[in-house]
Amino acid sequence: MIIKNATLIDPKNMTTETADLRIADGVIRERGSLTPMADEEVLDCSGLTVAPGLVDTHVHFRDPGFLHKETLHTGALAAAAGGFTSVICMANTSPVVDSVPVLTDILQRAEKEAIHIYQSATVSKGLKGKELTDMAALKAAGAAGFTDDGIPLLDASLCFEGMKQAAALGLPVSLHEEDPSFISQNGINAGAVAEQLGLAGSPSLAEESMIARDSMLALRSGADVVMQHVSSGISVQLIRQAKAMGARLHAEATPHHFTLTDEAVLKHGSYAKMNPPLRKEEDRLQIIEGLRDGTIDLIATDHAPHAVEEKEKPLDKSPSGIIGLETSLALSITELVRPGYLTLPELLRKMSTNPAALYHLPGGSLEEGAPADLVIFDPEEKWRVGSFYSKSSNSPFTGRELFGRVRFTVCGGRIIFRVNTDSSLFEAEVDE
Repeated sequence: MIIKNATLIDPKNMTTETADLRIADGVIRERGSLTPMADEEVLDCSGLTVAPGLVDTHVHFRDPGFLHKETLHTGALAAAAGGFTSVICMANTSPVVDSVPVLTDILQRAEKEAIHIYQSATVSKGLKGKELTDMAALKAAGAAGFTDDGIPLLDASLCFEGMKQAAALGLPVSLHEEDPSFISQNGINAGAVAEQLGLAGSPSLAEESMIARDSMLALRSGADVVMQHVSSGISVQLIRQAKAMGARLHAEATPHHFTLTDEAVLKHGSYAKMNPPLRKEEDRLQIIEGLRDGTIDLIATDHAPHAVEEKEKPLDKSPSGIIGLETSLALSITELVRPGYLTLPELLRKMSTNPAALYHLPGGSLEEGAPADLVIFDPEEKWRVGSFYSKSSNSPFTGRELFGRVRFTVCGGRIIFRVNTDSSLFEAEVDE
């Protein structure tokens, strides 16, 4: 296949040019001004932007154990529709991914899907925070990294030992930083909105105290440590300071944390409830500043599907989390690029190059010889968030107009998603 007349953005090299790409055997073979060969498929991308396929380091596909929320297959469809060609699934499934047989089962089934699905393993056995898993065996079986996501590692000594083992294995540890001793009711920020709703909520100190501790553990262990879904402005400052001291820290920002504040809970109810919660406007702005100055180097969705009947429970009883794969790129363009906080290459670096490099994954580049995993989109196109390919629809962004429409997703040199704009209504096709 040859991709013609595209604006190519290579965030690895921070270059932008108008050129063609030749793809063969799942690999980028040539770039430049190219002439199609006989019988070569031509994809005219005039007016469109081509970039490396997006990489999401933090998704929940709920498989195994919670298939009424999402499956590997429906998660892969949602990822493809959002321009993602690689994802890393969290390990808090049922059973949890703390053993080689569970990990192997997921990875074998994931091979059938159209995107690349990687799997993290837990740091502690059973997510109990008492005993480390066999991290070496899990790496040998294909674990992409280690995390007890959803549950903080309260035992500092065990967390430090896990970091040291992960550093020796060359894999990252990612941490959910919320100390439950400070939290009365999670999912809602402790403050004026929670008080208005008659809830105690979760203060930012729960996150900040854990990040302060684990920043120092990261510094002393030498491990690559990811601070997941940062929600507090003070957390951003702590991470910035620890990185300046030499800690190999990385930080995620989710689109919902740099787009919304806790005021969204008043409008969207449980559809704006997540852990850690949406916080105040000053926190949102400091997250954006952290993205701008490089303190936060990853954008991840924390894609967290839930069934409608679960989310429609009373606010204090509904589960936390929202879906995000299908809106992530557009929200990032709308909230970060168009206001001028990031350039498009800078954004794509945080959504493809940086996560691929951190987890030692192929991709993140348009260089010759790189995998032909691509997102093709129109950054100027306006569209309204509607139905989803995910099995769930728990999003506060439904009905919102956004800029940046994914037109094609290419994985392994094959088009796995396309939007048909021949009619007045968009019709999307996902290769199943």
